[in-house]
Amino acid sequence: MVLPDAARAVLQKPLVVRMAVTDPDGYPHVVPVWFGLDGDDIMIFGYRNTRKIAFLQANPKGSVQIGGDLGNDGYLLKGDYIVESDPEHLWAWKITRLYETEELAKQHMTEWSQQDLFLVRFVVNKVIKV
Repeated sequence: MVLPDAARAVLQKPLVVRMAVTDPDGYPHVVPVWFGLDGDDIMIFGYRNTRKIAFLQANPKGSVQIGGDLGNDGYLLKGDYIVESDPEHLWAWKITRLYETEELAKQHMTEWSQQDLFLVRFVVNKVIKV
């Protein structure tokens, strides 16, 4: 799916998105995360040993919500999560630089890259303006 221009404009801002997956009991598990765009896909990284990774591996369907507060347009994006390999943490670096100064990004990435990080690609199938 190609993102509408209005949704892309919001997604190009360094806002926090809410990543939603489904837990084993069928309840939503929603967490705030940083992200980057790769074409029309949303890229998210974090620590691998978190519940959200186990949940999305069991059920890759989910959603991402952005904006909708402080007078900003908001969007609910529905789609599928795909765990990808990023051994050099290139996406983690790129995303961190969107949110932090270069100095702070280097400091955090030095620490974070010693951990077992994950990278997921969220492939958008549907866009809903909220």
